[in-house]
Amino acid sequence: MNKVILMGRLTRDPEVRYSQGENATAIARYSLAVDRRFSRNEENSTDFINIVAFGKAGEFAEKYLHKGTKVLVTGRIQTGSYTNKDGQKVYTTDVVAEDQEFAESKNSSGDGNFAGGNGGFRREAPVAADDDFMSMADGIDSELPFT
Repeated sequence: MNKVILMGRLTRDPEVRYSQGENATAIARYSLAVDRRFSRNEENSTDFINIVAFGKAGEFAEKYLHKGTKVLVTGRIQTGSYTNKDGQKVYTTDVVAEDQEFAESKNSSGDGNFAGGNGGFRREAPVAADDDFMSMADGIDSELPFT
């Protein structure tokens, strides 16, 4: 199984290109700064992970993500290689984003209050100020699998 779940902040705005042809597809690339919880020195350190998002997920990244945005990305690891202009073989490792969601609310980051999976988005329920429970819309009980 090839499944990756990452939470971090974009280190730069996404770079977006479109494929050629009749059915042009968005291809967004960005880097995510992900904190490591522990290291040998008991100091926190950061990994910089390259993310690539295709199609609607790429369009979502282009429209809503920017440097500093905290996101949760799920996807898969993909490796590859190419020969650079000096004739040397370069190996690459990317995470292909299958789902991208905002990891902070608009109030805490100024990024907007939307979460997006595969380029779509949904409104997050507000959290009440006096407790840790989220308010839910009336009539939502029928959609819950554990009622």
